[in-house]
Amino acid sequence: MTDATDVTEAPGTTGASGLGKRLAALDACAVSDALDTLGLPGAVTGIGPLWPSTATVTGPVRTIRVAPKPRDGRPAQHIGTPVIESARPGEVVVIDNRGRTDVSCWGGILTVAALRKGIAGVIIDGACRDVAESHELGLPVHGRAVVPVSARGRIVQEAMDVPVTIGGAAVDAGDYAVADRSGVAFVPAARLAEVVELAERIAEREARMVEAVRAGRPVTEVMHDSKFPTAKGES
Repeated sequence: MTDATDVTEAPGTTGASGLGKRLAALDACAVSDALDTLGLPGAVTGIGPLWPSTATVTGPVRTIRVAPKPRDGRPAQHIGTPVIESARPGEVVVIDNRGRTDVSCWGGILTVAALRKGIAGVIIDGACRDVAESHELGLPVHGRAVVPVSARGRIVQEAMDVPVTIGGAAVDAGDYAVADRSGVAFVPAARLAEVVELAERIAEREARMVEAVRAGRPVTEVMHDSKFPTAKGES
């Protein structure tokens, strides 16, 4: 369960009915459970915080697709710089490097620039470097590994704001991310209201279950499958 005082949310990007603020009050586990119940992919495995951040990062995503550097020797824009320059406060940068952990696609200078633009966090299907700078400056970064190896001469930004695949989940620019110490989940923008509503019910039910266990009810009874919310309503 998330402490509402420890949430990095997306100012100015809550959308109709404050859905962004409601999402920011949830955690990745509740969102993952809601996605499961609705039969939606979106929760990913193997990607977690690269420094011990206690924040929950939520917000609309900006996507970047990375590819090996072409052999023609032409110069290319540095990974992430176009997205950072066009970013709005509260957005989350999502980088698809196909799970590679032998080369970094995010570093300290990008962290400084991202914070200047109000970016809420970074999620990488791949590796990061200069993690101490992200830690010291307070930018949450989620990924698969930390390495010292530079992207320069190895990988380039192939495209931005395009559909990508992160940990097997399809993600498009404008979808929403939730990233915390439990992991990462993505919510399709078109299903945001449905997922948030169900995740709130799940979180509320789990809070009542915790109260019941603390009051002395047997956990075998409290955690029976029939006690969990369904897509159509609580059973």
